[in-house]
Amino acid sequence: MTNIHIISFNIPYPPNYGGIIDVYYKIKALHAKGVNVILHCFDYGRGKTPELEKICKKVYYYKRATGIFKSLSKIPYIVNSRSNPELLENLIKDNYPILFEGLHTTFFIDTKELVDRLKIVRTHNIEHDYYNFLYKQEKNILKKLYYKNAAKKLKNYESVLKYANYIAVISHNDFKYISSKYKNVFWLPPFHPNSTVNIELGTSNFALYHGNLSVAENIKAVKFLIDSFKNKKEINLFIAGKDPSKELYKLTKNISNIKIIANPSNKQMLELIKNAHIHLLPTFQPTGIKLKLISSLFNGRHVITNNEMVDNTGLETVCHIANTKAEFVEKTVKLFSMPFENKDLIIRKEILDKKFNNSRNIELLTSLY
Repeated sequence: MTNIHIISFNIPYPPNYGGIIDVYYKIKALHAKGVNVILHCFDYGRGKTPELEKICKKVYYYKRATGIFKSLSKIPYIVNSRSNPELLENLIKDNYPILFEGLHTTFFIDTKELVDRLKIVRTHNIEHDYYNFLYKQEKNILKKLYYKNAAKKLKNYESVLKYANYIAVISHNDFKYISSKYKNVFWLPPFHPNSTVNIELGTSNFALYHGNLSVAENIKAVKFLIDSFKNKKEINLFIAGKDPSKELYKLTKNISNIKIIANPSNKQMLELIKNAHIHLLPTFQPTGIKLKLISSLFNGRHVITNNEMVDNTGLETVCHIANTKAEFVEKTVKLFSMPFENKDLIIRKEILDKKFNNSRNIELLTSLY
């Protein structure tokens, strides 16, 4: 058996949002392959969980050092707040490879104690691009200033990636940017909870958008859909996800065909995904790769999305593309009369198994050490 340290920016259980889903199912894939994972994770509200001890050799928890003092440094707050010295003490107990999950966890990557270690960084985003997006979307002046300053710090700090032996990017778009600046960059597709394509053929009577409904990117997407479908009373649209903002409730209050489903359980969400006839998944932030798209393609019927969601993902051929409100409505109306058939299923299985098979993709990681 081989061993690897994984430093996670948060406790990766429950795996119920973006990057944490990738971390958790990557650990599960390593465990299934017989790799001993020594997990280091920062706790800022989730708490210890025995679920991780079932799939890890050892789990260390560190308190994240939040507060204004940590934000005054030139080092980005998301990095500086994860600088617990106990982490370095535990890393130097052996000489196993280290996987840094996100730029967030790289505070010690350039220390002399780790100079001879095999270091792999998993990038989940181009972080300064992501914070620039938050800056542009935010209305609160103080938060806007914070996001703008964070983006500048992250762009300057990014050069620590030169200390990594390998950089595992999550999307082809990220690969283009990072490989133009650093060496030994490769695409490692996102890890996810789906082992097989499991789609019910036929039809149903509603469309679905799902995601974290408290984050700016998703709120913008939902507003786009509300504005598109508020006058299409024949189209039932469910908007499901975590912690819907008050703004979304207000916008849908008097719209009879649009319903918000707040904080569904994992089981409820899977049922919604499987039972929807159409998945409506616009995005306006083309960084990383959206795991809601992967989940919808493995478990759901027709998917309508825009170019920003699928460009350079290899998933263009299994989605219906729409970029304007009128196009989303037009394609939704058309697809409601089209059952999801066996021929659609065959194409979906072929594409997803080729590119997003967890057990095959983990080989890309373990072949490095």
